[in-house]
Amino acid sequence: MRPDLRTALQTRTRVGDGAMGTYLYQLGVPIGVSFEEYNLINPELIADVHRRYIAAGAEVIETNTFSAQRMKLARFGLEKKTEQINAEGVKIARSVAGDKAYVVASVGSVKAGQRKDVRPSQVRRDFEEQLGALIAAGADGVMLETFTELEEMSLALSIIRKMSDLPVMCQFAVGDAARTHDGVPLADAFKRLKAEGADVIGFNCRSGPVGILRALEALPGELGLPLSAFPNAGLPEYVDGKVVYPASPDYFGTIARRFADAGVRLFGGCCGTTPEHVAAIAAALQDYEPSAPEESAPGDQAPARIEIAAPAAPPPAQEPTLVDLVRQRHTVIVELDPPRDLDVSRFMAGAEALKAAGADALTMADNSLAVTRMSNMALGALVKQRVGIRPLVHIACRDRNLIGTQSHMMGFDALGIDHVLAVTGDPAKFGDLPGASSVYDLTSFEIIRMIKQLNEGIAFSGKPLKQKAKFVIGAAFNPNVKHLDKAVQRLEKKVEAGADFIMTQPVYDAELIEKIAEATKHIRIPIFLGIFPLASGRNAEYLHNEVPGIQLSDEVRRRMHGLEGPEGRAEGVAIAKELLDTAMKHFNGIYLMTPFLFYEMTAELTRYVVAKRTKQV
Repeated sequence: MRPDLRTALQTRTRVGDGAMGTYLYQLGVPIGVSFEEYNLINPELIADVHRRYIAAGAEVIETNTFSAQRMKLARFGLEKKTEQINAEGVKIARSVAGDKAYVVASVGSVKAGQRKDVRPSQVRRDFEEQLGALIAAGADGVMLETFTELEEMSLALSIIRKMSDLPVMCQFAVGDAARTHDGVPLADAFKRLKAEGADVIGFNCRSGPVGILRALEALPGELGLPLSAFPNAGLPEYVDGKVVYPASPDYFGTIARRFADAGVRLFGGCCGTTPEHVAAIAAALQDYEPSAPEESAPGDQAPARIEIAAPAAPPPAQEPTLVDLVRQRHTVIVELDPPRDLDVSRFMAGAEALKAAGADALTMADNSLAVTRMSNMALGALVKQRVGIRPLVHIACRDRNLIGTQSHMMGFDALGIDHVLAVTGDPAKFGDLPGASSVYDLTSFEIIRMIKQLNEGIAFSGKPLKQKAKFVIGAAFNPNVKHLDKAVQRLEKKVEAGADFIMTQPVYDAELIEKIAEATKHIRIPIFLGIFPLASGRNAEYLHNEVPGIQLSDEVRRRMHGLEGPEGRAEGVAIAKELLDTAMKHFNGIYLMTPFLFYEMTAELTRYVVAKRTKQV
């Protein structure tokens, strides 16, 4: 006879299944319906999903009950069928699994990251109703997953423990944060859950494999419980009207043993993963034996802080714009990520170093990847006033409605920040505050037109503003696509909307740089070609497999493979210089992106561009 689930998870790394909701979407079920209702209206479809995962090698499958709670089902008029939907979810999974796989009941957060007023009594009622039905139906265990707050997880666990002694897996979705959303350090949260009766602890969703590995590696080694991990297939993007995920099954197979080495005893997939991903995991773990723990590479510590120099005089009021400069000579824009905390010292030191290296502008994203960072308006004002370098700030459509967007732009104008990059912005649900709303009152095309309207002295409402703004507006361009001609057509629309210059996603192939130059030679505005130096081999694989809009060539991946620390950064800079040699032949605009605040890398590349520019003159 097979061991019970609790024992099974102590002996070796077991293979979990993949996504249910996003896989149903791939199979044709539309977004905006209750996936859990399909337990009643199309149980054979749900059974088929379970069969596919078991055939792929899944030893543990989750019921289709993640959002089957009264408050969530009420959105679809299904609240009276809560117990039935949950019971059927277990019944369907059990009928398919037989003795081939364990069946765990999937239970998501009732609050789902929302900060709105949800009464504790309502949360408790929903958990009691759902968990009672799932346990009574005969699940082998319970998976509490995609929780962001310890208190809610603890409540659900306490309810289970009053009802049953079933194994309970507790998984947070916190991205790369070190705390739960209610402020508890993850190590403390897991220790408390262990004391309250959790059998497995881990992470799922919200991040691809690298993000979850980082979270696992940050945990102390004395927790004494098996770990679980169900990462997303990278970060999602919209392609031709559909949500797609970039991480391939092969990538999951390659990285599976790293999770097992980190102590993970249940490894599967979350959003974007499929039976093909599970098959790759199963194949990788078939003959797995734990390897010795890796040693940290010397020199991986962050560089020492650089003292911030005395405030520099602000640039002249009538200085040439970036568009003026790039029409005359090679011009360098460098991106430096705003901090995720309140310490700006390293950011400001980076700004100083980049100005000294010869950068023409410092560009700052607007909470990129929907991760909360310090306001780029505030940092733009600081670097302009204290460092004397031109700020180029991104503005995303995601976070502000029409009122907030115009107010924001008026603030930029008052501060003398006149260079902006208009971007759509990644959906809020994929960031560090998934309960936040994505506004999207404007598209990237519309925001360009509206900012241009401010330059005419006209408000978004059509009322006069007494004076004209002087914004120079950039637009984003992703050339890392299968059909470059279609991407160029979209770019042409941004030019028609009024964009003054273009900034591309990073490119890692000299041949592609030449193709971009040929495909865009008719574009009448300057293009700043993106170069993002790689920091390590792992960084290269993460960008290639998990981040939308970035594709590395096989040659670049081969060169970076296995390199970490200073050695990895040195090779990343060397590759970037080779790309710059090609880029500078075709483009006057260079857009450098700084990895992990290693501004020394982009400062070196800036000096390289300036030196080549000087020699050419």
